[in-house]
Amino acid sequence: MEALIASAEAAADLAGAVIRPLFRSALLVEAKGDASPVTEADRGAERAIRDHIARHHPGHGVIGEEYGNDRPDAEWVWVLDPIDGTRAFVTGRPLFGTLIALLHRGRPVLGIIDQPATGERWIGVEGRRTVFRGPFGGAVGCRPCPEIRAAELASTSPDIFPPGQDAGFLALRRSVRRVSWGGDCYIYGLLALGLIDVVVDATMKPWDWAALVPVVEGAGGRVTDHAGRPLTLESAGDVMAVGDPALLPACTALLSV
Repeated sequence: MEALIASAEAAADLAGAVIRPLFRSALLVEAKGDASPVTEADRGAERAIRDHIARHHPGHGVIGEEYGNDRPDAEWVWVLDPIDGTRAFVTGRPLFGTLIALLHRGRPVLGIIDQPATGERWIGVEGRRTVFRGPFGGAVGCRPCPEIRAAELASTSPDIFPPGQDAGFLALRRSVRRVSWGGDCYIYGLLALGLIDVVVDATMKPWDWAALVPVVEGAGGRVTDHAGRPLTLESAGDVMAVGDPALLPACTALLSV
């Protein structure tokens, strides 16, 4: 595992070296089928990570946002989102991140949230305490918050909830202390630092959530679907993270409205 952690960090370093020179530069932005922006930074960063994996882990599979799947049924599979929060990236906001996960037989055992613009990095490993490094301070550890009315809730956007899920999210919004918007993977890192209590998102792909699981759970939290079930590659894409596991029953009940 130590060698795999070092390799994942090296991959994140390579991605950051591609991304940082392009941040806030003039970029050609295309529209994908789902209308999310794609830049050369996305593609170049994923190519750098894939080349690293091919050199150092030739027997491993890869699932990536930009270049699809390569042996996704392998015992060890890397799951990559080179820029999580591309809209933030192309509009000059520094809250985008690079997500690198490693699955063992379908289970996330290693995850990195790397923020190339802010110099912050979370490293989560199954069964270990999450590690955080960054210039602004912060200590790993989800904070106690057993009461939903005291919880800080965050979500990427109110527009991501499809019909059938928006009513439950509205019920949850009305029950918490406060709601903040935006941040993509960054808000899950903040939850792992005890600054946010609940994060709820929808329509997420495996590359959006796989790296988050070891990071959040290594800080004492939980990551599930909206019904409180563990996430798998077959999950529908609804994702919830709680810092205090005592919040799960209330959150799942409200989201089922």
